[in-house]
Amino acid sequence: MVVSEDQENNRNNLNMLIGKEAPDFTLDACMPDNEFTEITLSSYRGQYVILFFYPADFTFVCASEVPGFNKLLKEFQNRNCAVLSCSTDTKHSHKGWKLLDKGLGGIGEVKYPMLADPTKKVAKAYDVLEAAGDVCVRGVFLINKEGQVFVEHKNADPIGRNLDEILRVLDGLIFHEKTTAEGRKQVCPANWKLGKKGMTPTMEGVAQFAKENGETSAYVDRS
Repeated sequence: MVVSEDQENNRNNLNMLIGKEAPDFTLDACMPDNEFTEITLSSYRGQYVILFFYPADFTFVCASEVPGFNKLLKEFQNRNCAVLSCSTDTKHSHKGWKLLDKGLGGIGEVKYPMLADPTKKVAKAYDVLEAAGDVCVRGVFLINKEGQVFVEHKNADPIGRNLDEILRVLDGLIFHEKTTAEGRKQVCPANWKLGKKGMTPTMEGVAQFAKENGETSAYVDRS
């Protein structure tokens, strides 16, 4: 296959962030009390961070996701994890969406900061602008306590995220870090969730996992 110069340039511009330091930023935010302040990502060092991007205020799937994260906020906070949302709307738009009557599509109280990125600089840094370049896709990033990206997921506009999955990968990171610190490093096999056994990252560990859990249980676990 012949790759054109434009295709090669586009490929080089892709910004896969896993394992890299999360791009820092300072943005205006609409806060839980609907006041405005500036938020700097690096000020959250020492905590986990879920940073999620959504297409726009006053839209449809977003109106289920933004309150959905709010419903799970205590679960994230109990794991020393801050939640930050971001779109290319203004801080005033965020506030207006929160204050709009729910019967007209408002989202009500949101107890985490809603970041405003109207210049699209942060969206570009995280490579979440849709192809037309106007709004964000549904991007979510799990950032560890040292400020490095550990997980990134992206969905097209029509497809809402599984918010429980985002909580699951946070649990997986915490589990991996804890077992590593204890000198018994474990990784999370397919469909792992909190309370399940991990896997020792060796060939012997794979064999032991299969012996204890059955040949296919590393791949299919519907419990």
